[in-house]
Amino acid sequence: MYKKYLKKIIAKDIQGLQLISACCSEAKVKIEDIKFLENNNIFLLSLERFNREKDKNNEKINSICKFEFVDGVKSKNIDQNNKDKIIELLAINLFKKGENYEITLLFQNNAFITLSTEIVEVTLEDQNNKKND
Repeated sequence: MYKKYLKKIIAKDIQGLQLISACCSEAKVKIEDIKFLENNNIFLLSLERFNREKDKNNEKINSICKFEFVDGVKSKNIDQNNKDKIIELLAINLFKKGENYEITLLFQNNAFITLSTEIVEVTLEDQNNKKND
């Protein structure tokens, strides 16, 4: 019997974050599925991404991308009042800024979210495979 396993990728450095970025490229994110849990220093992103790890590139997966130890969040060119709007994630970048890091989530149309953190700890966890529309 064939069993499907859901992936979980944990990144603690630039190489791991690049792997998560590659997996999430072209993922669709609904504005209401972007959450910053300030008291827990956690930033969550629920996304629908393509399964890039398989040959059939059109399979979609619902995944959660969790950023831990986040001290602050800034966004630009994202209308947070338009909860149903879907934006496309292009890449996730990491920059060293003094003693801290800035993780930038770059979306289409020059929209982005910048996370300030002292520690890089990002988890991409698949929730389920989505049936193709």
